[in-house]
Amino acid sequence: MGKALVQFTLFGLLLALATTLPNRGDWDIYSFHINATVTSRYAITVITSRVVNRMDESKEIEFHVQIPKNAFISKFKMLIDGKEYDGVVKAKEQAQQQYDAAVSRGESAGIVSSVGRTLEEFKTSVTVAPHKKITFELTYEELLKRRLGKYELQIHARPMQPVRDFKVDVHISEKAGISFLDIKGGLNTNALANAVTRTIVDKEAWVYFYPTEDQQKMCDSCGDEGLNGDLVILYDVNRNNSLGDIKISNGYFVHHFAPSNLVRLSKNVVFVIDQSGSMHGRKIEQTRIALIHILNDLAEDDYFGVISFDSNLFHWKRELVQATSANVDSAKIFAQNIKDRGATNINSAVLEGARMLNANPREGSASILILLTDGDPTTGVINLDKIQSNVKRAIAGKFPLYCLGFGFDVNFEFLESMALQNDGAARRIYEDADANLQLQGFYEEVATPLLTDVMMVYVGGTNLTQTNFSQYYNGSEIVVAGEITNNDIETFTPQVVAISSNTRMVFNNPNISLEPPETKFDRIQRVWAYLTVKQLMEKE
Repeated sequence: MGKALVQFTLFGLLLALATTLPNRGDWDIYSFHINATVTSRYAITVITSRVVNRMDESKEIEFHVQIPKNAFISKFKMLIDGKEYDGVVKAKEQAQQQYDAAVSRGESAGIVSSVGRTLEEFKTSVTVAPHKKITFELTYEELLKRRLGKYELQIHARPMQPVRDFKVDVHISEKAGISFLDIKGGLNTNALANAVTRTIVDKEAWVYFYPTEDQQKMCDSCGDEGLNGDLVILYDVNRNNSLGDIKISNGYFVHHFAPSNLVRLSKNVVFVIDQSGSMHGRKIEQTRIALIHILNDLAEDDYFGVISFDSNLFHWKRELVQATSANVDSAKIFAQNIKDRGATNINSAVLEGARMLNANPREGSASILILLTDGDPTTGVINLDKIQSNVKRAIAGKFPLYCLGFGFDVNFEFLESMALQNDGAARRIYEDADANLQLQGFYEEVATPLLTDVMMVYVGGTNLTQTNFSQYYNGSEIVVAGEITNNDIETFTPQVVAISSNTRMVFNNPNISLEPPETKFDRIQRVWAYLTVKQLMEKE
């Protein structure tokens, strides 16, 4: 079979494409399949769309799908008139240049762009001769992340017309055994209930979604253009070993560490809330609602503080206090009276939050600093590099900083960089009706610390991904991958050392399983590569 080369781009920024979409009435998608295989939390999803040009003249046919933000495209190909055309993944800047050049020449090209909270879209189009068929096939991969005690596989279906042969097949295989499986999302509705089937047999699960053409018009966001929504598969695995599961194949290993039955740590948390003028309206209202809800969820042995800021700082208390019912009620009154006004002094606000945590070091507790803002710094220190340097020096690796960026106007790259420099993470809060629930959902992920100063040690291991973690939270999971030196399994000794309350804990005796080597595809090595590239990108 002859092969030709088609270059398509992966570009991670939101782009407005001023191109005329093909007239979909001129072509027919006669088959649309989504096949997802999850093995030990690593998911490979293949989307195959088969289309025919039913007209007597050549027509431009579009392929347009959405994939999870944490996934990467590993393969894209088109099959036209017996010839296979493979896509080539390019670096972001080079890809954008080649995409622009291809569009200007009227050639086929593809692009990836952000389209919302959890998805990115891939789109391409190609001219197809009269009465000819084309097959698009896109493969993407992702390591499922555990949040609040479950893994989530999100599949978005939007073929842009009802399809006679529409199928979603999901197969999950977990050697530890599957403890529960649930299906949610906009496509799991009463109208589509009999289109979804599920089967669980100990270590494996199957989910099938086979809606008829009529059913494809029946979900809340569906219509004459067919399905438009998500199928979300939630599951978790059995956990019988404190050190977790280690899988080894072909000289590589991946370690999933998520111990249960640990005593929660009391925490010290400072909330730093932007009340500048840009927070006017629904933003500040939703922030107040979320903050009051979060304060209600503090445990009595927690210590906390609240700072609001514009060009000035406003303290509820200047030092951390215990989360007694009286103190929580007082803080809720403070939260209810946060008003939007003034400029944005991020530097002073975050440094003050760090000072409060540094002034209250309690042994056996976990400290957390949470910043919520919707804009760039506009007063005080406004140089972003200087702010990051000041914050990193103030925190000095003693606790994580979590940055919540409200809306699309926020400088999210700055917040993400500052959070990653301080062992934390950034989360964009979307300016929707449920923004307060988004804020509460984030807090729930860090509300129950179980371990601090987690060190993953692998004697006989090399080329390791991240091995030191400031904190481990209930319902989450730490994943480390690497190579085994000289592929010598006998000398490979894993160990986890962490602090729980005032006690130094050592986790030994992992559940190690040897996977048969795979010739064309080695999943363990791909997990290592996935984590390595992802963490290098975060460092950049």
